Amino acid sequence: MEVFIDCLLDTLKVFPFILVIYILIELFEHKASFIKNKKLLQGNLAPLAGTLTGIIPQCGFSVMAAKLYEGGLITAGTLLAVFIATSDEALIILVTNPAGIPWVLPLIAVKIAAGVVFGYAANIALRGKTAVPVRPVADVEGYSCGREHEGKSNIKLYLVEPLVHSLKIALYIFAVTLVFGYVFEYNRDAIIAAFVGGPYVEPLITSAIGLIPNCASSAVLAQTFCSGGITFGGLAAGLCCNAGLGFVVLLKDVKKIKRNLLLIVTVYAISVLVGIAVNGICLGAGWV
Repeated sequence: MEVFIDCLLDTLKVFPFILVIYILIELFEHKASFIKNKKLLQGNLAPLAGTLTGIIPQCGFSVMAAKLYEGGLITAGTLLAVFIATSDEALIILVTNPAGIPWVLPLIAVKIAAGVVFGYAANIALRGKTAVPVRPVADVEGYSCGREHEGKSNIKLYLVEPLVHSLKIALYIFAVTLVFGYVFEYNRDAIIAAFVGGPYVEPLITSAIGLIPNCASSAVLAQTFCSGGITFGGLAAGLCCNAGLGFVVLLKDVKKIKRNLLLIVTVYAISVLVGIAVNGICLGAGWV
């Protein structure tokens, strides 16, 4: 019952973000004048803005980014920036633990640097390629739900239909997080015991833990770090990979499963590299 309630609360916390993003997508599609140009979502500052947004300790932003990406309103680089920067509840745990407080700012700095660097790198690498189609915000021709909306009232168009879509996504998220919640709850000791292998192997494990779409993964990573169970690089790797609910939304689109799996593998690889690099710096400075 405790796991059930936690998963329900996690879903309720992200539901407002899902609803807002569906309403915004409808506005983008039917009120093109709402945004005069594409600087807000697709301009040169988009990956930076995505990174700074992701730093806020709230997993709802990764869900919002996933929906914007699905709608073709942001690039893969901006999506990666948000995912890498997202930490869910870990920052809150670090701030409230004396052993974690000194590492809050270094962690934020690492995540901002990683989000910006890899976000812009992805945009540069994929520029002009059809693998990541991005629709011009001010010239959107399609519809997010795949149907015409002629003759529908504003209430139905901008509230009822986004609400229905949001409820469907929320139910999907709840089902997935419930399954992983029970898996994590009954295997918590085994998962924590897996944090072995040294500073250059540990990020491989903590990044995998970070992929678990449940707030418990970020909490366990933060608590284990505060108790001295993992290195700072291991923590950074796990939290750079901690965009679980965003991944859940992406994986709902089975038609683009290869693309979505590639995004997950990319975030995992980036997180491992970040963790190894951070541990290397810490070792060189004598902090490990």
